[in-house]
Amino acid sequence: MEKEIYCQLKKILEPVEPGKVLLLHHNSHSEAAEKRLLALPDPGNTRVLLEHYDLYPGIGITFNCCIGQKLSFPHTHKPSVLKVDHCNLGRIGWNMENGQSLYMGKGDLAVHSRAACKESNTEITFPLGYYEGITVSLDLEILERTLPSPLSEAGLKKELLFRKFGTSREIFSFPANPKAGHIFSELYDLPQEMKTPYLKLKCQELLLFLYTEDPFLGKPVDPYYSDQVDVVRSVHSLITENLAQRFTIEELSKKYLINSSALKTIFKSVYGLPIASYMKEYRIRQAASMLRESQESIASIARRVGYESQSKFTSAFKSVMKILPTDYRKQYQRENCRKDTCR
Repeated sequence: MEKEIYCQLKKILEPVEPGKVLLLHHNSHSEAAEKRLLALPDPGNTRVLLEHYDLYPGIGITFNCCIGQKLSFPHTHKPSVLKVDHCNLGRIGWNMENGQSLYMGKGDLAVHSRAACKESNTEITFPLGYYEGITVSLDLEILERTLPSPLSEAGLKKELLFRKFGTSREIFSFPANPKAGHIFSELYDLPQEMKTPYLKLKCQELLLFLYTEDPFLGKPVDPYYSDQVDVVRSVHSLITENLAQRFTIEELSKKYLINSSALKTIFKSVYGLPIASYMKEYRIRQAASMLRESQESIASIARRVGYESQSKFTSAFKSVMKILPTDYRKQYQRENCRKDTCR
């Protein structure tokens, strides 16, 4: 499944070179999108496609598609602008002004004002190496003067959004839930000719959601201090670069001077799974790549990814990939001649 997602995003990003950002801007004055190609300040293999639509005065929506590990950019926006981020695929994390880091996974929603943002260079990370999501920009100063007509006719208090979200230094986060899912899930596969009217309707629905939702109720997505997250990233580098070796939580905790409970909790927040589950999947994905790209024996591949017992490797491989490693290799070889495998 993860490989299919990566292939899907890689196809979307075909027009974008590594180290570049392609901006597509749709507005009411022109049928064709304005295009701008920018270089990332810290060039690498990261590729980014941003497609923005102006919908109403004070309301815009941007589709974000990225492949890479991180990107850095100067970040600033008006004090009156509220940003709403929804994660559809992958994971995303960023640093906040209060020294904490927040990570989102599939279906999560985050709302923040400029008061919560770092006004200097912001680093955004993609722990799984890819990300697809949506950012909605709401200029509360403009919306206080003029709401889209259906909302204005409903008698909504125009200043309420600013009082709820506009001055806080916190990022309000909502874990994946049916309400937010209903608003955003239908937006990612719209036919181009229907996008603008559909997006306008959905942004009105989002405004109603923000008006009625209490940001202080429910279980938020937990933020963690950035230095703790840096330690967990170092742990991730160690265990993924040494697959033949198996580390215990206690060993990692002592080596990196971090409480074992904090290590487990923050790792899951950043990478989406407990350490053991994440490493099982990571080992098997790496083994699958070796099966596709080499004729190395299955026993040898098993040892390289940390399995001394071939039978245990076979069982783990089947539980993750839903197919035996021998059959996986045969299937890939059959398909290789007739299908782009997106290596």
